[in-house]
Amino acid sequence: MTDAGFLAEFPPVVTQDWEDAIRKDLKGVDYARKLLWQTGEGLAVKPYYRAEDIAELEQPRGSPGDFPYMRGTRSTPGWRIREEIAAAEPDEANRAARAAVASGADEIAFRGARLFNDSDLRLLLLNLDGVPVHFETADASLLRLLKDCLLRRPHGAMISTGWDPSSDLDFAAEFADSSIPSLRPFAIHGEAFERSGANAVEEVAFSLSAAIDFMAAMQERGLSADRAADSIAFSFAIGSAFFVQVAKFRSFRMLWAQVVTHFGGSHECARTRIHAQTAHWNKTVYDPHVNILRATSEAMAAALGGADSISLLPFDASYKPPDAASLRLARNTQLLLRHEAQLDRVADPGGGSYFLEAITDSIARLSWELMQEFEQVGGFQKASESGVIAQKLAANLTAKEQAVASRRAALTGTNRYADPDETALSRIDPAHEELLPRGAQSYETLRLRSERCIAKTGKKPHILLAEIGDLKMRGARSQFAADIFACAGLPTTTRQFSDAMEIALSEADLIVLCSSDTEYLDYASNLFVALKKLDRKTPVVIAGNPETADDLRKLGIADFVHLRSNPVQFLLRWQKQLGIED
Repeated sequence: MTDAGFLAEFPPVVTQDWEDAIRKDLKGVDYARKLLWQTGEGLAVKPYYRAEDIAELEQPRGSPGDFPYMRGTRSTPGWRIREEIAAAEPDEANRAARAAVASGADEIAFRGARLFNDSDLRLLLLNLDGVPVHFETADASLLRLLKDCLLRRPHGAMISTGWDPSSDLDFAAEFADSSIPSLRPFAIHGEAFERSGANAVEEVAFSLSAAIDFMAAMQERGLSADRAADSIAFSFAIGSAFFVQVAKFRSFRMLWAQVVTHFGGSHECARTRIHAQTAHWNKTVYDPHVNILRATSEAMAAALGGADSISLLPFDASYKPPDAASLRLARNTQLLLRHEAQLDRVADPGGGSYFLEAITDSIARLSWELMQEFEQVGGFQKASESGVIAQKLAANLTAKEQAVASRRAALTGTNRYADPDETALSRIDPAHEELLPRGAQSYETLRLRSERCIAKTGKKPHILLAEIGDLKMRGARSQFAADIFACAGLPTTTRQFSDAMEIALSEADLIVLCSSDTEYLDYASNLFVALKKLDRKTPVVIAGNPETADDLRKLGIADFVHLRSNPVQFLLRWQKQLGIED
């Protein structure tokens, strides 16, 4: 049976029929609130997409490798596995780089290698001919050194640096005008915006606006658009919203191609060079092996989005310098995605997906609009100098931190589904300096305080989750409370009781009453009577937010824990009440 014959057996269904069926099943529940995903970027993602959703989009059709490169800058699939080398001495850094290449890395990034002269550089690059090399912490002197070295002895592969050309535009124009094809000297760091709070749309818009400033400055200094565009690369962080990240790379390539041609550049030089690195902000000290899973999904998003090179943050980098094992694991994650998951077999595998095409278009439109706002005030540099960008990023970062603190945004193993018995003090390097913000830090502060106190005193507080009454509600609320206390490294004991006296007789430092809203007042009244008879002053917390909260407070209820609670503040209060302090 042919496809046409098979499909002919199914009559077409118009979208309105689908919508009517959905609304019927919702039984009056608000459609938008229930089924639309409102992302932090301002996207309203629908529950399903059809061909009609992309029929009128202005996105270019075509194949991977076709201008304006939304579907990729190459017709062939694949990406380079970049490994970062932290060693400072040239000989040590070279050995580490050669070992990484032998183990599967395709590209090397040197961070902080000390280079004083040509001999140091030649030692650093020894036996790395043909391997793309990146120098992240470059300056003008290193750029000159690289240029002189490449003029005398070509490297055989692209050498790039992370130098920000906005720091000295005159030097940038002079250097780019006389540079050589195998050296890409400049970079726009989109990941710096992400670390400061930018969402995907803002990361694209800010990077695009900064690059437009660069192109305009080079044009003013007599540099051709092709030479300017060919001198610059971009780096982006890879966040956790999988499909949004895939679409981010696709949309940026398309927008950058339009910018280059607007400045008079050729289609060939409008090809974007993008490096993607897994985010630092969502990595955690506790349950650190979850970081491996986070990095895997992030690397997948970058690969499917068409990044040219990808580097993974080792899973233990948030609490100590990565060791050989964690570096190998990060490298092998990409090798697995390439050779076992075979993600390098198809260029732009998401192309044609109604959903992905729609959100690619949405990110591109929103990013372009935001970039135009900066252009109206004189460009990225002037917008930055006015403080507008810093204010926006600060507000975003605060909102992200609050989302984690309130548990609206989940960090598995830290603010959700934490293991209260896990310890981390022994694996944290005391000399490790935290330079970048992370979402988990507020919870990690609580957990480390508990861990230090328990290690010092040898005593864990006994928190009793007392289930009583309604079977369904008591179980749900004890589970919720246990999850909250675990986030501060405070283990709990859950028991079922038939009466208040039985609860009062239990040895506990804190009692959390777990029942239904309608039963709380009676059970709490009986519990306080029982505690008084036993001359006990054990504090009692209610798991929930019942309408009788004021009456319960009058009885002596010390606190309430529920969905609207501030978990960090709640846990901090009870750490102090239970004697857990620094």
